[in-house]
This record gives sequence, structure tokens and C-alpha cells, in this order.
Amino acid sequence: MIFTQVLPGQDAAIRQLSALATGIVKEHFDPIIGPAQNDYMIEKFQSVPALREQLAQGYQYYFVEGDDGERLGFLAFYPRGNELYLSKFYLKKEQRGRGYAREMLAFVVDKARESGLTAVTLNVNRHNDAIYVYEIMGFVKTGEVKNDIGGGFYMDDFVYTLPVEG
Repeated sequence: MIFTQVLPGQDAAIRQLSALATGIVKEHFDPIIGPAQNDYMIEKFQSVPALREQLAQGYQYYFVEGDDGERLGFLAFYPRGNELYLSKFYLKKEQRGRGYAREMLAFVVDKARESGLTAVTLNVNRHNDAIYVYEIMGFVKTGEVKNDIGGGFYMDDFVYTLPVEG
């Protein structure tokens, strides 16, 4: 598995990332939160301008690629206090269930460890069937949040944390 970082100013890669994210997120979340909220969230968080802004704020985005260079998914994270906040962790539907999530998480944990951080934290929609994957990989539910994201929409999430050993 190859992790290729997308850097600020890499406009072609940012456009490709936005297109990849839109496809994965539409397929996965339309049935969970509905197309209206999902389209709103994609524009707010995964559009080209949103990605440029996140990269400028210190988010680290990576394409997740197979050994043949095929893009399987993407991930994003940033340091927040003494933890690494895992903002995005997505695979294409046809790539799920193949053990890639474990490799992706190992990469994220290594990045947290390299930065001297003590945990990886994420939010996951309370109706997302991927919750069980996080639990299998060792994440523990540590909270619940409901955030107003504008447009009359809310993100209704569980918070999960994975301790990182030094």
C-alpha cells in the first residue's frame, strides 16, 4: 500500500482528491444522511476550495493507493492538542473488507507516534455501519456530539479514541 501526500498548491491532485472523495462519500452516505445533507457536506468539506483551505490549515491528506498505483481511497488527519484527529478515512466500496483499513490505520498511528501524540480520535456518524470496523481495530467510544454545520443540518456522531503507545 502506498500513501501519497497531497500538498498545498498541487491543484491537479486537489481536484482529483475532490472527485475521488465525492464519489466515495456519495455512495456511502447518501443512504445514511440523505442526498441533500450529503451534497451540502461534500461542498462544505470535500470541494476543491474546502480542501485548499484545510490543507492551508495543516490538514494532511493522502491518497491511499495499491502497489499498482490504483487509488483505493484517501485519508486525512491533523494534530489537535495531544491527539491526532482522524478527519477522513475512506475506501472505495469495492476495496472494503480486504484488510486495507488496518494498513491505513497503522500509517495513521505511525504518524501520531512520530509526532509524540498519545491518541488517535475520530467522529463517526452514529448510523454508519463502519463503526464496527473502528471497534475491531481497537477504538473505544468516548463521547457523543451533535454539531450544527449550517444549512439546517447536523452531524450526529459518536467520538472514538484509540490510545497510541510510545
